[in-house]
Amino acid sequence: MAFENCLQLSTVCSTRVGAAHCYHPVSSKEKLIVPTCNGLRKSSLKLSLSSSFVAHPKSTRFQKSGFVCKAREAVNEVQVVTDSNWSTLVIANENPVLVEFWAPWCGPCRMIAPVIDELAKEYAGKISCYKLNTDDSPNTATQYGIRSIPTVLFFKGGEKKESVIGAVPKSTLSATIEKYVDI
Repeated sequence: MAFENCLQLSTVCSTRVGAAHCYHPVSSKEKLIVPTCNGLRKSSLKLSLSSSFVAHPKSTRFQKSGFVCKAREAVNEVQVVTDSNWSTLVIANENPVLVEFWAPWCGPCRMIAPVIDELAKEYAGKISCYKLNTDDSPNTATQYGIRSIPTVLFFKGGEKKESVIGAVPKSTLSATIEKYVDI
């Protein structure tokens, strides 16, 4: 899902007997300031406001304004990291980072992949999840002494904190993540 579909701005409406009043919290004269994240270009953010509201004239309803962020679906998948972007995505990352070292021919790696995907969704916004193909990026695997796959490494503040080797249950990985996630 593209980021421009992330935000949805709702209309503020209230109806009273005989009258309906609707307005957008952001008019064409106002400027909406939206916090940005790394890699987001202001030109890629577009907001569209619609003004459709139908109410029964005798009802009294109130609809609050607000933002609905659909970004979780945009960033909750496990991204690929390589030798060339390792320092940018993992070492310089401000969030705790989970990295799965894997290879396409590895059966246990295929078993643990759906678990890593679930964890990425559950902890979206709290941790960054990456996978590194050891066949395509052998230098990083060698640097961290990866001799068996799947191996999951946990980083915080650019430092390796812990490793989990093998196709372990989801609860094992969740417990390890909880150690490094700021509550």
